[in-house]
Amino acid sequence: MSQKQDVFIVGGGIIGLSTAVQLARKGASVTVIEQGEVGKGCSYGNAGWMTPCFALPLPMPGLFFKSLKWLLNPESPLYIKPSLDPLLLRWLSGFLLSMNEKKAQAATEALVQLSKVSLQMYEQLSLESPEIGFEKKGLLMVAQSKAGVGAAVQELEYVGQHQVPGKYLTPDEIRRMEPSLTGHLEGGVYFPQEAHAEPYLVVRALAQKARNLGVKIEEKVQLSSVQIEQGKVSAVQTTAGVKKADVFVLATGSWSTQLARDIGLSVPIMGGKGYSMIVPPLKTQPQHPLMLIEKKVAITPRFDSLRIAGTLELVNQDFSITERRVQAIIKNARQYLTLPEKLEIRETWRGLRPCTPDGVPLIGMSKRIPNLALACGHQMLGLQAGFGTGKLLSELIVDGHSDLNRPVYDPDRF
Repeated sequence: MSQKQDVFIVGGGIIGLSTAVQLARKGASVTVIEQGEVGKGCSYGNAGWMTPCFALPLPMPGLFFKSLKWLLNPESPLYIKPSLDPLLLRWLSGFLLSMNEKKAQAATEALVQLSKVSLQMYEQLSLESPEIGFEKKGLLMVAQSKAGVGAAVQELEYVGQHQVPGKYLTPDEIRRMEPSLTGHLEGGVYFPQEAHAEPYLVVRALAQKARNLGVKIEEKVQLSSVQIEQGKVSAVQTTAGVKKADVFVLATGSWSTQLARDIGLSVPIMGGKGYSMIVPPLKTQPQHPLMLIEKKVAITPRFDSLRIAGTLELVNQDFSITERRVQAIIKNARQYLTLPEKLEIRETWRGLRPCTPDGVPLIGMSKRIPNLALACGHQMLGLQAGFGTGKLLSELIVDGHSDLNRPVYDPDRF
């Protein structure tokens, strides 16, 4: 592609803006539309982790029997409301078929590399935009059972194959490192090179960087329809008029399924609803990001507060808040931390993490519509792998190849 060509990106979240920044650096003329406000989507309230240690696909080997126990429990870490929705049934079938070692290894290698590159790029961004709150304090996984320790050690060994360093810690070593933890501890794992930041501020910093590079960002503009002529996208109709470009990018998260279906593409993405709560800092405030293994609850210390996040509730564009699940997250956090009896919740957030059946995002140029690129389906890794996704996709669009590209990202595989 000529570096002077126009690229039109639908979606102004972490993926769309990361792609815009990288394309603009390569000389492309870029326009981004966002249906809401930049930064207020899926990245607004997530845990803020940049952790290659968690660069694993959702359908890992051995998850089948554990997931059966979770699926119908409304307070479990993973919940699927019983439904005959064809998309859900197709998604679950693909999810089960992806629980094998060969697929998991290929996906993990790809996602770890994307996450490592992203981490380096976020660290550089923090030098230019220190307000994003980037801190490289590592990630501490803690367990209250032997099974939980076993799961943590298994993950340590799994990502260790891809040069993600970490080490096992005894309960005493954990308490010395993190005095905020209370109650029984059986052990855990510490990954020293992981980082975290404020996700909303990261997106805002990327938006400003994009604008400085000449990217045009239009907020509160929705995509209405896509015009296909001779097998290519010729233009898109938006609420701000008709837009034309040489290349179009769908970076539309959990909205991607319907948008892709309208132009004849198969993108089976379900929303993995997650919640986070902002609460006042604790008397003994955690010093590190924490993963409470058995409960799948994420704890992130902030400058003047604490973020408690968790759960994955598989839904189809359902943005409602289920109070029972919110309270389950708080109840589970109390097993590890001393929370006030009357806990003040300053903010409750929910967002839909876009999940593919095989746990791997779709990244690349569509073979069916040659001037359309997809960048969606990042499950819980949108922030973590966002900047790397922008680098990968921009290289594919401009150069036609990228060292980060892997067959598992094939946007036409479904």
